[in-house]
Amino acid sequence: MRTWLALAPRALLGAVLFLMAQPALAQAPNDTQALADQAQSAIAAKNWPAAVAALNQLVAIDPQWKYFEQLGDAELNGGDYEAALTADKRGVERAEADGAQDVAARTAIGAMLTNEGNALLKLRRNADAIAAYAKAAALDPHPARAYFNLCATEYNTGDVNGALSACDKAIEADPTKADAYFIKGSLLIAQSTTGADGKVNAPPGTVAALRKYLELEPTGAHAGDVRQMLAYVGAAAAD
Repeated sequence: MRTWLALAPRALLGAVLFLMAQPALAQAPNDTQALADQAQSAIAAKNWPAAVAALNQLVAIDPQWKYFEQLGDAELNGGDYEAALTADKRGVERAEADGAQDVAARTAIGAMLTNEGNALLKLRRNADAIAAYAKAAALDPHPARAYFNLCATEYNTGDVNGALSACDKAIEADPTKADAYFIKGSLLIAQSTTGADGKVNAPPGTVAALRKYLELEPTGAHAGDVRQMLAYVGAAAAD
C-alpha cells in the first residue's frame, strides 16, 4: 500500500502535466491560422505595418513561399524595398525547393521575381531590375506583366530595341495590355522620318499600335497623347 501511495502522486502529476501540454500542442495550427487571418485583414485595409508584423511571425512559424510572397508585397507597398527583396528572395528559394515544376509555384516565382524588379527599380538599380524581370518572364506561365515591366523599364532606360522586343512579347502574352501598345507606338513614332514633301513617314506598325491602344482604352490616361501622335503622322484615330 505504501508503494502505491508513494507512486500515486507521481502518476497523477504526470497525468496533469500531459493534460496541460495538450492545448499547447494544439495551439500552433491555430496560431498560424490566426496570423494568416490578421495578415489578410491588414492587407485588405492596406495597413502595411500590421501586415508585415503578422507575416514576419507567420514565416517564423510556417515558412511557406506563399507567406513570403505576401510579405514581399507588404514590404514593397510599405516602402521598405530592401526588406521586400529579402522576403522575395527567400520566397523564391522556398518555391524552388517545393517544386518549380508545379504551375502554382512557378507562377509565384514569376510574381516574386517581378516584385524583386519593382523593388530594385525603387532602389535605382535598373540593370538588376531588368535582369529580374527577364528571369520572371522566362519562368512565369503567365508572363505578360513581367514582359510589360521589362518593356517599360527598358523604355525608360533608353534601350529601344530591348523595349520593342519586350512590348511585343507582352502583347503576345496578353493582347489586351493597352499600355504595351502605347509604349510600342511611342517608340516607333520616335523613329519617324520626314520626306522631301514634308510628309511624316512612321515605321510600319506605328499607326496600328496607337489605334489599338485607343480601341482598348478610348478614354485612357494616354488617349490624348495617342491622338496627337496619330495626327502628327497624318493618320486618323480609326479607319
